[in-house]
Amino acid sequence: MAEAANGPRRTGLRLAFTLAVLAAVGLGGVAGGRSLAQQVNAPSTVPAVPVSIAPASLRDVPIYLRGLGSVQAFNSVLVRARVDGALNQVPVTEGQEVKQGDVLAVIDPRPFQATLDAAAAKKSQDEADLLNARQDLARYSALEQRNFASRQQVDTQQALVNHLLAAITGDDAAIESAKLNLSFCYITSPIQGIVGLRQIDPGNLVHAADATGIMTVTQIHPISVLFTLPQEDLPRINVAMQGGKLPVVAFAADARTERDQGTLLTPDNAIDASTGTIKLKAIFANPHNTLWPGQFVNARLQLGTDRNVLTVLSVAVQHGPGGLYAYVVKPDSTVARQELEVARDDGTIAVIAKGLSEGQPVVTDGQSRLQEGTRVAAKDASQQAAAPAKAGG
Repeated sequence: MAEAANGPRRTGLRLAFTLAVLAAVGLGGVAGGRSLAQQVNAPSTVPAVPVSIAPASLRDVPIYLRGLGSVQAFNSVLVRARVDGALNQVPVTEGQEVKQGDVLAVIDPRPFQATLDAAAAKKSQDEADLLNARQDLARYSALEQRNFASRQQVDTQQALVNHLLAAITGDDAAIESAKLNLSFCYITSPIQGIVGLRQIDPGNLVHAADATGIMTVTQIHPISVLFTLPQEDLPRINVAMQGGKLPVVAFAADARTERDQGTLLTPDNAIDASTGTIKLKAIFANPHNTLWPGQFVNARLQLGTDRNVLTVLSVAVQHGPGGLYAYVVKPDSTVARQELEVARDDGTIAVIAKGLSEGQPVVTDGQSRLQEGTRVAAKDASQQAAAPAKAGG
C-alpha cells in the first residue's frame, strides 16, 4: 500500500520538474531573441576617413616659366703659346683664381731677346750710315752750287739718304716685332677666372701651331646659365622684358634646392626649328661658387605676379572623367565633390578661376578613399604644406 501511494507522487514531481525546465528554456529563448533583435536593429558606425585639409586662400602668385639648362662660363679661354720654345715655368697652380694680367706661363725668352738685340744693333748701324750720308749730301750740294760737283752726284747721294731712312723705318718695325715676340714668352691671363687642369708640364717644347693648349681659364664671376623654353612662351617673355630685367632662379637637379638668383640677359636670336624651343641666357653673380661650368640646373623665370587671386595647393586638384574637381569638407565633417575651373597650375599652387570661395577647407591628402558624403577626420595641413611650397618655388 505504501508503494502504491508513492508512485503517483513521483510522477507528479517529474511532471512539475519538466514543466519548470521548459519554462526556463522558453524564457531564455525569449531573452535571446530580444538580444538578437537588438543587435540587428542597432545602427552601424563607420569610422571616419583621416584626411589632410587646407583652406582656399587669396594670395599673390608669381607667374613662372620653368626650363632645363646648363651652366656655362661667362668667358672661357684656352691658353696657348704664340711663339715656339721651351716651357720654362708655370707659376700658377691648378684651380687658382687669377686676375687679368697675371702671368700663367713663361717660355724661354733668350732667343727672342737675342733677336731684339740684333734688330736694335742693325738700327744703330743704319743710323750711323744715315748720318754720314746726310753729311756727304750737304757737301755735294755745296760743291754743286759752285759747279765742282754734278747734279747727278747730288741726286745719287739724296737717294742713298732716302734709302737709309727707309732702312731705319724697317729697323723700327723689326724691333717692335722682336719686342712683341719677347712679350709672348710671358703668357698672361686675358680674363679674371679659375685656372683649369694643366695640359703641358714645364720643360716641354711648345709651338704656336699646337692644337692643345697649356691650360684653360674660365670666368665664373659672373657666370651664365643657358636654358630652353617652348617657342610659344617667347611673346610673353618679350612683353615682360619691356618692363625691366626678369628674375631667374637656378635650382639643382631636384628642382627644389636653390643654387643662385640672377636675371635674364636675352633670348637667342633664333628658334630651334628641330625642337620648337627658344634658348635663353641668364646671368648670375655666383658669389659662393654654387654654380659651376657644365652643371645641370632647373631654371625658373618669373614673368610677373598675379595679385590677390584665389588659390589652393596643387595636390588638392583631382582629375576626373568630367574634368577637374576637389573634395570640400562640409560643417558636418562629410565631403562634397566640387567641380573646378583652374586658371593655371605651376605644380605647387593652383589658381582657381571658378568653383571655390575663400576659406573653404579642401582635402589635400587621402582623396583615394573618398566619395560624395564620406565622413572624414580632418587634419589641417596648411602649415606643413607651406614649407614644401616655398622650397619648391
